[in-house]
Amino acid sequence: MIRLPALGALLALALPTTAALARDNEDVTHFTLDNGMEVVVVEDHRAPAVQQMVWYRAGSADEPKGSSGVAHFLEHLLFKATDKMESGEFSATVAKNGGRDNAFTSYDYTAYFQRVAADRLELMMQMESDRMKNIRLTPENIATERDVIIEERNQRTENDPSALFREQLNAAQYLNHRYGTPIIGWMHEMRSLDLQDALDFYKLYYSPNNAILVVSGDVEPENVRTLAEQYYGKIPANPDLPDRSRTQEPPQTAERRLIFRDDRVAQEYVSRSYLAQERDPGDQKTAAALTMLAELLGGGTTSYFAEKLQFDAPVATYSAAFYSGQSLDDTTFNLVVVPQPGVSLQDAEDAMDAAIAGFMKDGVDAEQLERIKQQVRAEQIYARDNADSVANRYGSALAIGLTVQDVQDWPDVLEAVTAEDIVQAAKDVFNREASVTGWLMREEVTE
Repeated sequence: MIRLPALGALLALALPTTAALARDNEDVTHFTLDNGMEVVVVEDHRAPAVQQMVWYRAGSADEPKGSSGVAHFLEHLLFKATDKMESGEFSATVAKNGGRDNAFTSYDYTAYFQRVAADRLELMMQMESDRMKNIRLTPENIATERDVIIEERNQRTENDPSALFREQLNAAQYLNHRYGTPIIGWMHEMRSLDLQDALDFYKLYYSPNNAILVVSGDVEPENVRTLAEQYYGKIPANPDLPDRSRTQEPPQTAERRLIFRDDRVAQEYVSRSYLAQERDPGDQKTAAALTMLAELLGGGTTSYFAEKLQFDAPVATYSAAFYSGQSLDDTTFNLVVVPQPGVSLQDAEDAMDAAIAGFMKDGVDAEQLERIKQQVRAEQIYARDNADSVANRYGSALAIGLTVQDVQDWPDVLEAVTAEDIVQAAKDVFNREASVTGWLMREEVTE
């Protein structure tokens, strides 16, 4: 979901210019190598820097059952040795050349990036293409890095009641789809990840015909093409790459509820998720309406939730709505209400439901919708100043099956959303039978 601060009078003055620019697009070149690797080049010559990203269409939702966390585990292992580099040499070389690098894993993809001076692009391609097929793992690597990811889970999830709560909400929402399994993995399965698990996932999914190269910054497309063909183009495609078919959810026909208690909870709150449509190739209208709905309903201090729950009849200290259509399969639309001291979770949930009903009755405020559209226009412009943001926008979209055209159409699709579209999207998404409501609570005190 797009989340922006109010831009005030400055935005109002800039609007005629930004509105015109919002209809423009980045200078993008898109082509495919003979081995099936997609390449996207986004030119921006304002600074002598470049970002290279390689996106694999393989994330935690593509893992085999029983091996949760292997996609993220493999991400860590790719920073170990290859046939040409020793363990840790990749990142050390990037740093020595004045750059930075990292990687991340999502449900639908895994991505690796380097941000360096433009004249270091060839070196980055040489190293990144090397680890696409030539990692060299040892039992010691496996044991050490498995301990690292287990400790990461301990720090980020096991020590955070809110993270454990959200994990249970996802598991309740997705009974059959892998989106119900945490990206980092279930602890009991992470402990058993071994060398073969990592190599099997690597050999199956890490190939050029399952990858997208995104290069953004001070580059020329033909030079990128030449380098890509030289370093990535010689890597054979994987003829056994499977279709991206996943277990799907059965129809949800019953509202689901859960209570998560933990004596470490500092702030109790109510959370609800609804199954929702994602962005689809050539069909982004519903996702755009849901994006606007989230902003109108709970996108900040001027939202409908804030007005009804925090100001008119203050029952909440915080309220929000979240939506991101950036997924391969059905996503969720989420609501959160944090009650005021002395307000029970039941009262907070009742007030949330009353606010939803009020919004459905009142409809969309035209001035508020226009204000949000102005913010979206501005956000689209400012995002182009960041090579990382640009590369992420194209890479993540192509990794979930969208096209370059879909990415470039998105601002106009958002702009075209009407009040009627938003109301219809709200009617469709607010289906209690396709929802999960959770209460995060402290442990009950017993005498």
